[in-house]
Amino acid sequence: MLSRPQDFVTLQGSGTIRSHQLLLARFVRTDLETSRFGLATGRKLGGAVVRNRVRRRLREALRVMAPSFQPGWDVLIIARPALIEADHEALVGALGRVLHRGGVLGGQTST
Repeated sequence: MLSRPQDFVTLQGSGTIRSHQLLLARFVRTDLETSRFGLATGRKLGGAVVRNRVRRRLREALRVMAPSFQPGWDVLIIARPALIEADHEALVGALGRVLHRGGVLGGQTST
């Protein structure tokens, strides 16, 4: 996971963007042997309980997809308000489509 503020600044200032009604993702190619992910849940989503729930759901979806990730990407996933009401299948499908279009997800996506 991305944790340093500088990593988030780099992603915000450059890279490609892929979006879906549930989330938005920014991608930057790196020379690392693994792909790293950062999650952004703004106050627009709701209170702390809601934002934490959204982060937990996103982390679980990423954990399930992890074996299919291509190495060498930094990805910032930004949750949109529609994600709060989406069920797990919709979340996984949206995340899979966005990551596949960004080049991070190889192989089969669960849509």
